[in-house]
Amino acid sequence: MRLKAGVFVAALVRRVFSDGGMAAIERRGAEEAGAILIRIRHRDGLESLAAPAPQTAFDTAKPESRLFEWRRVREDARLIDEAILSEARFDPDIWVVELETDSPEAYLDIAAS
Repeated sequence: MRLKAGVFVAALVRRVFSDGGMAAIERRGAEEAGAILIRIRHRDGLESLAAPAPQTAFDTAKPESRLFEWRRVREDARLIDEAILSEARFDPDIWVVELETDSPEAYLDIAAS
């Protein structure tokens, strides 16, 4: 059984803070099962966006885990905003979590590209 979205987001924010990074909930989604988008702000001013990976990318041995994929990598903030708005029009229940960390992979399972 997979963790509820709200519990996953709260745990993620706490983990990042406890390691000295910054995390904020930019948009609250459905508590039970809203999709979670992760906005990563890099030190150079660029941003990346991670989103849930398609079901075909999941490991059948760990179906309860949350797997992410890169949707946008090191792009201008405006492009990340546009991508998030597009996702929100499609799914109004999404969560958006903003991270400022040098190693987002330490907190997220990222699918191989």
